[in-house]
Amino acid sequence: MIQHVNGIDLWYEKTGNGPPVLLLHGNGESHKIFRVLTEQLINRYTVYALDSRGHGQSGKTKELHYDLMAEDTAQFILSLKLEKPLLYGFSDGGIIGLLLASKYPGLLAKMAISGANTKPDATGRGWDLLFKIMYCFSGSRKIKMMLTEPHISAEQLSSIRIPVLVLAGEKDIIREEDTRFIAENIPDARLKILKGESHMSYVINSPKLYPELAEFFSVDKEAGEL
Repeated sequence: MIQHVNGIDLWYEKTGNGPPVLLLHGNGESHKIFRVLTEQLINRYTVYALDSRGHGQSGKTKELHYDLMAEDTAQFILSLKLEKPLLYGFSDGGIIGLLLASKYPGLLAKMAISGANTKPDATGRGWDLLFKIMYCFSGSRKIKMMLTEPHISAEQLSSIRIPVLVLAGEKDIIREEDTRFIAENIPDARLKILKGESHMSYVINSPKLYPELAEFFSVDKEAGEL
């Protein structure tokens, strides 16, 4: 399916039945990394798996910035009239989620992120150099964005007023200090470092992610909320 928002055609796959869940992929990827997770979610949720602008089957773009993609996602939610959706964002998708939740505090019900970062130099030793070399050879705007963005402050994080699950692998490319910075500055955040996992080992078409999300997104029967 295609939804035109914020000057771009966003491609998305809609499956399942129940409360809405948005899935946001990482840099250079598409919704296809969530095939396994989607199959696990659709018995309880309506899953909206998006391709970000300039990725997958979504429209090409001259501008590629995290703030712009966060606005794309906000307009997508509003245009489809999704009521308090849940959101999971991986890597760049997690960055988009943080920006979205800070700018639109009442838009989401809950959010889970994994492998997200708040600044360009939050990657571990050697990764920044590798990305610079890759950019020199490719000139990719996607890689350039990783090298120059994001710049998310403690003040922005503290403005997020929904429950947030912050995940990262024990062997993640994102420095643990930055992951902890995110969790420590969001008022209602839970942090979990997954033992033995890398940046993407438990995410890319893996069954390991679902138990973490299922527990966090679970229904509160007394409150009648997700």
